[in-house]
Amino acid sequence: MSSHARSAIAGDPTRGGSLYRVAIVGAATLKGKEVVEVLGDRNFPLLDTRMLDDDESLGQLESIADEISFIQNVRAEQFDHIDFTFFASDQDCTRKTWKTAQRAGSAIVDLSYALEDEPGAVVRSTWLERQLGQTLALQLQPGPAVVAHPAAVVLTLLLLRVRRVSQVRRAVATVFEPASERGQKGMDELHQQTVNLLSFQQLPKTVFDAQIAFNMVARYGPQSTPTLAAIENRILQHCTRIAGPDFPLPSLMLVQAPIFHGHAFAVHVEMEEAVDVNAVSEALKGEHVTVVPHAEEAPSNVNAAGQGDILVSAVADASQASSVWLWAASDNLRIAAATAVECAETMTVTRPKGKIQ
Repeated sequence: MSSHARSAIAGDPTRGGSLYRVAIVGAATLKGKEVVEVLGDRNFPLLDTRMLDDDESLGQLESIADEISFIQNVRAEQFDHIDFTFFASDQDCTRKTWKTAQRAGSAIVDLSYALEDEPGAVVRSTWLERQLGQTLALQLQPGPAVVAHPAAVVLTLLLLRVRRVSQVRRAVATVFEPASERGQKGMDELHQQTVNLLSFQQLPKTVFDAQIAFNMVARYGPQSTPTLAAIENRILQHCTRIAGPDFPLPSLMLVQAPIFHGHAFAVHVEMEEAVDVNAVSEALKGEHVTVVPHAEEAPSNVNAAGQGDILVSAVADASQASSVWLWAASDNLRIAAATAVECAETMTVTRPKGKIQ
């Protein structure tokens, strides 16, 4: 038992029977590292954390709860007595491994979207569940919890809040996609493209199959998967799955922007009647949303980095009294990781209590 676990039990005897063993598959990925950070920030009651990844990351040191852990290989025995397994790996690894973890008794939280169409899987956003007052039925053996796409979380939450003012007739959203949505390889390719362009060298295009440095594109090259169109479809599907079939989907265009981190959103909302932009701003306020006054620096992917909230400003549409523009930014990795950890927190009630597994 680690010193962290011993001190947790000694310092808080009421938690002695409610400490959990966690595995993170893809611990060296951007999402995996963010999950580790959020587990610490939220004081998730950890007894043990197993950091798992592919051969390239074996032996790498990572810290969690002020302790250092080695990243180990993904093997069946690593899931013995694990309460929660977070899959922050690529989709192939998730598909190959998740049933092994589930058979070992672990609850599954999927950040890779690999399990979104599996029987019994539920696409979840804990933020939207609270917004809508939803309560999931408790299951002793719940199916995989698939973390909703962070762009879907932002769009649905903002549009649901706007509906407090007036019925929404139509919404049109342009979402600016960061390279970090394609993991470290996407970040590295954007960086190398930028360097190579400035030194007049050939551009690497393994991930995007297109120039994205100093450029914005609405389509990747033909060798790149998934396509931007496929990601658009996932966002819209996740909007419906977390907000319900009656949620009016926005018209959506996804644009790959030359940015490393954080989503940005331009959302045009047409209402049924003339609206006051100040009333819209008031309606947007609440848990997980920070409305930025016009006198302050506008929301951007830079100032949203590391923030748990969505940053948003509402601007009147000069040509239509019944319409407003929303300009928003959010930390895509932080939203995904926070959702994943909150999903696990809601499932702790289904785990055995009164003893350490």
